[in-house]
Amino acid sequence: MAKEGFKFLLPTLLISVIVFYLFTRTDHRLALYVSVVIFFIALFFVLFFRDPERKIPSGEDLILSPADGRVKKIEKSTDGSFKLISIFMSLFSVHINRVPVDGIVKEISYRPGRFIPAFRDKASEDNERNVIVIQNEQGNVILTQIAGSLSRRIVCNLNPGQHVNRGERFGLIHFGSLVELVLPISVRLKVKEKERVKGGETILGVFKSERL
Repeated sequence: MAKEGFKFLLPTLLISVIVFYLFTRTDHRLALYVSVVIFFIALFFVLFFRDPERKIPSGEDLILSPADGRVKKIEKSTDGSFKLISIFMSLFSVHINRVPVDGIVKEISYRPGRFIPAFRDKASEDNERNVIVIQNEQGNVILTQIAGSLSRRIVCNLNPGQHVNRGERFGLIHFGSLVELVLPISVRLKVKEKERVKGGETILGVFKSERL
C-alpha cells in the first residue's frame, strides 16, 4: 500500500472502532451500521492505494505505461511533430504512477485548473495538472498528471536534474484521473485506443532504434 494512503486509512479505521465501541456500550443498532459503513470505506482506501509489484520489461529504448487504466485516445499533432497517448484511470485502477523511460528530469511545472471528470475531453485542456519533461537519449518525453473531478491532489516525488529509470514509482493522483504522454513522432506505438494497460509493465511504444 502506498504511504500516502495511510493518512486516509488510519483515521477511518479509528473512527470505525470508536463507533463500534459505542455500539457495545449502548447496543444501539445505528452505531453498528455506521461502524460497518465506515469500515468498508477504510477497505476502499486499501484498494485505492494498493501498490502491487510489477515486472519491468527488459530491452533497450522501451517506453512503458506510466499508469494503470484504459487508453482513452491516441493522436498525432496537427503539424506531425509528436504523438499523444492519453490514459484514463478509473476510481478502481491502481493509481501509482511510474516513470515511462530512462533519462533525466529536465523540467517540472504545475498548473492549477478545474476538476472536470477525467473521462471528458475538456479535462485534458482545463484541469489541474503537473507536467514532467524527461530527457532521453532518443528524444524528450513529456508526461502530464491530470486531476479528475474527485482528485484534489497530485503527488510527484521527482526533482529537476534527477536521473530516473523506467518502471520506477514516482507519484500518484488521488481518486480518478488522467495521465498523458507526448512522444516523438518517430516512436512506434504498441498499443491501441481502448486497450487496458498496466503502469511499469505494458509497453506503449519503442524508439525507432529498437527492433522487437
